[in-house]
Amino acid sequence: MSDTTESLRQRMTTATDLHSVVRTMKALAASNINQYENAVLSLQDYYRTVEMGLVAGLRQTDLHRQSGQTSNSADSARQNRTGIVIFGSDQGLVGQFNDVLIEYLSHFLATSHCDALIWTVGERMSIHLQDRGFDVTGLFPVPGSVKTISNLISQILIETEKYRNQGKFEQLYLFYHQPHTQQATFQPEKQRLLPLDSVWEQNLRSIPWPTDNLPEIALLSNQQVLKALIREYLFASLFRACAESLASENTSRLIAMQRAEKNIKQQLEEWQHTYHRLRQNSIDAELFDLVSGFEALHPSLHEN
Repeated sequence: MSDTTESLRQRMTTATDLHSVVRTMKALAASNINQYENAVLSLQDYYRTVEMGLVAGLRQTDLHRQSGQTSNSADSARQNRTGIVIFGSDQGLVGQFNDVLIEYLSHFLATSHCDALIWTVGERMSIHLQDRGFDVTGLFPVPGSVKTISNLISQILIETEKYRNQGKFEQLYLFYHQPHTQQATFQPEKQRLLPLDSVWEQNLRSIPWPTDNLPEIALLSNQQVLKALIREYLFASLFRACAESLASENTSRLIAMQRAEKNIKQQLEEWQHTYHRLRQNSIDAELFDLVSGFEALHPSLHEN
């Protein structure tokens, strides 16, 4: 069926309305990206402070540690049992956000040959994993704002600690998308959160102290301070992973909206060109009919 000016006008009206929705979603995604990126930036100083506190605590522990013994829980633990928390998206218009992360997880599990207990952040991620044959141990909701991230992190820590205390896993990994601000894109990332073993301890000890004054923990016992700092370290690590995942999700949505806006503009230009051509053809036909009718009514003018 050929296009008519009326059908094209309706299409252009619909496309214009859709373009307005896409622009609104673009603005919302950009605003959300800024919100979550600011949360990550504001967390960096706190995360650094916690790290330096751990460095101080571990160095002071050296002074009281006898015979150079080190905690090495991971070396004697159940290395083949792994807990995994994977951060997905529950909203649409994010492209292959969940699928790319699942492929990244699948490759890790295939190469590490470990049995995994998987917790998902997002119902869609849980469904996709189950469709691919994975067993999902638990499900957490995707936070809707920065303010709700803390509640999610508390739930994750309580749930995973319960399973770890029962001896069901030793290692805990986080899988999430990490944004690249300069490139306006993102990529899948993983982080080993637990155990806090000798490798983790060595990495901390390699961080240089910023001054010549040796750190010293006062008032509370060193073990109490270390336990409190470790809790904050775990909380900050999870918070950062979640905020970066949410920033990446909105980046994916922004990219999708930019692509949709470009396609809508191109389609509108084609329809407008076709509409003007049909409109001009209609005007030409009307003028031709008018001239033909006039000549038919006044044949003498035609003869002259």
